Amino acid sequence: MAAGALALVLHGHLPYVRSRDPGSLEEDWFFQALVESYLPLLGMLQRCERNGLNPRLTMSLSPTLLSLLNDSLLQERFPLWLEQRIGLLQRAKAEEEEAANQLLQHFQLQLQAFADLGGEPIRGFAALQKAGVLDLLTCSATHGYLPLLRDPVEAVRGQLLTAVKEHERLLGVKPQGIWLPECAYYEGLDQQLAAAGLRYAVLDAHGLLHALPRPRYGVYAPICSPNSVAFFGRDSEATLPVWSASDGYPGDSSYREFHRDLGWDLEEGELQAAGILSSRPLGLKLRRVSGGDCPLNKKLPYEPNAAALTAKRHGSSYVAARLEQLRGLNELIDRPPLLVAPFDAELFGHWWFEGPQFLEQVFLQGAAAGLNFISLQGSLSSGVDLQVCRPSPSSWGQGGYHSYWLSESNAWVVPDWHRASLAMVAASNYEQGKKNPQRLRYLRQAARELLLAQSSDWSFILRAGTTTELAKDRIQRHLNRFWRLIEVLKPNHLSNAAEISWLDALEQEDSLFPLVDPSDWQTQ
Repeated sequence: MAAGALALVLHGHLPYVRSRDPGSLEEDWFFQALVESYLPLLGMLQRCERNGLNPRLTMSLSPTLLSLLNDSLLQERFPLWLEQRIGLLQRAKAEEEEAANQLLQHFQLQLQAFADLGGEPIRGFAALQKAGVLDLLTCSATHGYLPLLRDPVEAVRGQLLTAVKEHERLLGVKPQGIWLPECAYYEGLDQQLAAAGLRYAVLDAHGLLHALPRPRYGVYAPICSPNSVAFFGRDSEATLPVWSASDGYPGDSSYREFHRDLGWDLEEGELQAAGILSSRPLGLKLRRVSGGDCPLNKKLPYEPNAAALTAKRHGSSYVAARLEQLRGLNELIDRPPLLVAPFDAELFGHWWFEGPQFLEQVFLQGAAAGLNFISLQGSLSSGVDLQVCRPSPSSWGQGGYHSYWLSESNAWVVPDWHRASLAMVAASNYEQGKKNPQRLRYLRQAARELLLAQSSDWSFILRAGTTTELAKDRIQRHLNRFWRLIEVLKPNHLSNAAEISWLDALEQEDSLFPLVDPSDWQTQ
């Protein structure tokens, strides 16, 4: 047995994609993530716990994801969405029968798991946290990219305090840790985190390796900032084999191919007969990666049993590599090393269908081989002293810089965020101490619209060049609503019936964060 431990960290997040009308592309994002990642991950952890494997996992659930998981309308629509896809599986080709049957069983299993939780997956996460299996972190309210929101500082405070309140409301406990969006850090952010009651976070390796003074143990031990916030650094050796499709496990030829989907293969008439208005990915993937140069239209049928054996082999490989890594580090440093391996949660199941199987094998084979698993909170509870360092500004974007979220394609939104944040601060200061319930409704909805406009997801999409029109529409929609609400809040403005009716509709459509508090944007 090697001294030290492995801390697996998953970041669970989706932008707020609730839609009044069923069948939207954005709604598909949520339902696919639910059936492919979040429900399977819950099931995997529950099995590991029942089998006495003592799994330990740190996982963030962003406030927008929690809002979607808790939404009664989406809970009602999910079984219908799944039944629609189950019906389409009957149109699979004969050579895809084995894959279609396995996917049918998977859907039925997740549907039953959803029903067992009363349609409320949050209950499953809360129970695993209570059992000590999960260490649940929050995120900023709408995954706002905090280094670009730092001026005014109240914009960052609003993101953090809204997140803390929403986490406590839905999970019953205040969060102590946070997944910083894109692992992005700027000088002095630790002060804002501490003020919000947040005590630890994950950074990319650059954030620790370029800290001042340079950490004695590199990324293999957390550091403590001057404002008493602990920071953990990502270990590339423990993460590369898992997240890299080209150099890591997910690209294996036996695994399920992500890009080949029955939604593209079927004729539009067949899709429309099932109630789907246009060709698009439906989460019905029946082909395997095949070979590295195999074109998409030549992909071979997926073979579930072969893929399961590969996941078992890769789980064994990963465990052996981590034990060897720990043994090597034990010869170099004078304290038990900590390997921090953070990933996007949707890598497991959505992007890499066999990901939850792989994780189950890691826990199973790790327990047998003596690999110690620990949560971030658990590592801080061990009583080991931390070196005091100032973390370096960084992100987990290329090179550790902020450029992916501040480029030619998306930099235009930063001045818009700045102007809107200043207006929110001014409106909150003006309304301070006033007792007008109607004006408070407008101000609270303005806070929601501002937070939604600040989501880093839309900047990411603009830079990636995928659904860019959707991303632009989302940013402009929320900013336009924000400025209209601010206009109503001007002194001596009298609301009319049409404005109140519009506010009613807005509160129904963008109905997240019921505890949002405009005083969080007031100047202190």
